[in-house]
Amino acid sequence: MPPRWPREPDRKDPAYRKLDDRMNFAVHVAIFAAINSGLWFFHNFNSATWEWLPWLTALWSVVLLGHLIYISAIADYSQSPPTST
Repeated sequence: MPPRWPREPDRKDPAYRKLDDRMNFAVHVAIFAAINSGLWFFHNFNSATWEWLPWLTALWSVVLLGHLIYISAIADYSQSPPTST
């Protein structure tokens, strides 16, 4: 069951931004898992000699770790002050 948001979604709302970033991270993990496991399956199934596959997995894992560090430690979810025009 998908998460429900009790009020009108607004990107200015810090709680909504936090939830949105975490859901984007979950999608990122799901895409990584699906593509990476599929590539490794065919690599092993076909006895392929794909020298680039460990590098792709390692690089994508580092990007995924960077995404996790950003949403958990760097992102500022405090209420942003209104901008005057």
